[in-house]
Amino acid sequence: MKKLTHPPNLTEMTYRSIKQSILTGVVNRSFRLTEEYLATQLGISKSPVREALNRLEAEGLVRIEPRRGASVREFSAKEIRDLYDLRVVLEVHSIQMAALTPELLAELAASIARTTQILAEGDRVKHIEEDLRFHRMIAEATDNEELCRLFENVQQKTLLCRYASYELSATTSPLAHKRIYRALKQDDRPGAQEAMKEHIEYVRDRLLKNREADGALQVAGD
Repeated sequence: MKKLTHPPNLTEMTYRSIKQSILTGVVNRSFRLTEEYLATQLGISKSPVREALNRLEAEGLVRIEPRRGASVREFSAKEIRDLYDLRVVLEVHSIQMAALTPELLAELAASIARTTQILAEGDRVKHIEEDLRFHRMIAEATDNEELCRLFENVQQKTLLCRYASYELSATTSPLAHKRIYRALKQDDRPGAQEAMKEHIEYVRDRLLKNREADGALQVAGD
């Protein structure tokens, strides 16, 4: 980890630095993230580290144990199923309720083009961000604030799964997103819903199969 300067938003920078290290596999699930260690690595005091870890725990990325520090969260098979089944419910409903404006369709098409380019460049972080953006745009098009809050909560909790599934299913994203987009462009909501359901369930099933093979879900790069 790079040492941080001391700007007014130090806690936010600390949070982002630790989160990036977790998601990219610099810190793996077996590593103990103590406040002292992280503060030393980042060249800052323990206070912003403590706040950052609490935020990461709330997002479901780490578990904090008294006197032992934090560790990267592991997901059981049941937790993976529960999270991805909830994604299916939320995102299929989002398609039903979304306002299909020309602007939304144009943004979805642009997202698919970016995803294709990012995959060609092999940028894992940007791919995950763009994948999230595609799904988020559909949720936001419902104009349902409660749904969007729940959507964001679930998305944060599946971040570790998304990074773990990069090698397993990333190359299928543009095709799956194109199926969803084309159905929406034709105002075929049932078709888009089916495409979304199959897309999410495919990733879920690949994760579960990989977990069975490895014995435990790990962040890609561990």
